[in-house]
Amino acid sequence: MDRNPFPYKLYLVVSEAACKKDFLHVIGQAIQGGVDIVQYREKGLNPEEYASKALQVKEITDKYNVPLIINDSVSVAKKINAFGIHVGNSDIAPTVIREIWKDCQCLGYSIEYMNQLESKETAAADYLGVSPVFSTPTKIDTITEWGIEGMKTIRKLTTKPLVAIGGLNQSNVSEVMNAGADSIAVVSAICAADDPREAAYSLKGILMNSL
Repeated sequence: MDRNPFPYKLYLVVSEAACKKDFLHVIGQAIQGGVDIVQYREKGLNPEEYASKALQVKEITDKYNVPLIINDSVSVAKKINAFGIHVGNSDIAPTVIREIWKDCQCLGYSIEYMNQLESKETAAADYLGVSPVFSTPTKIDTITEWGIEGMKTIRKLTTKPLVAIGGLNQSNVSEVMNAGADSIAVVSAICAADDPREAAYSLKGILMNSL
């Protein structure tokens, strides 16, 4: 079956708290190492603070011509003219985003239940986040740990691009790609690395060898 293209193989999800070093430095280093797309995710900031920091992130992603996705805030995403937005099952609905942000170029939606695949919200999304593939301490409000078999099952049921996230690192990236992922999203594997650039470079190499 034909699958929609999603050219962003290595997807960095970054927050200030997740980074061992200055998060802006980490983003720049990660992009130089091979990250193709960045999602900026912050919880607990007011909209003004979120927008201010997101704008700093966008200055870096624009410098390297890498698209920026904002997590769960249409107002911030629109204000900084982000490439797109990513939302979860309990966030603002993708169908609503399509109504209030006509220029959104990329809309991601996390899949936490199998029955979400048949919903109008999934239909409105450009890609699906399979979350989490493996449980991870960086995201504790998750419902289903999909695992490799879950990834394979979802792959059979949709042509949407699949972005795998959760517990991914150098040891399991190839297996997840072979199970049907189009892209690998990481947090700790890059943000918590002593050398984010080298970590991204290594992951990208494994990814490209998996294609």
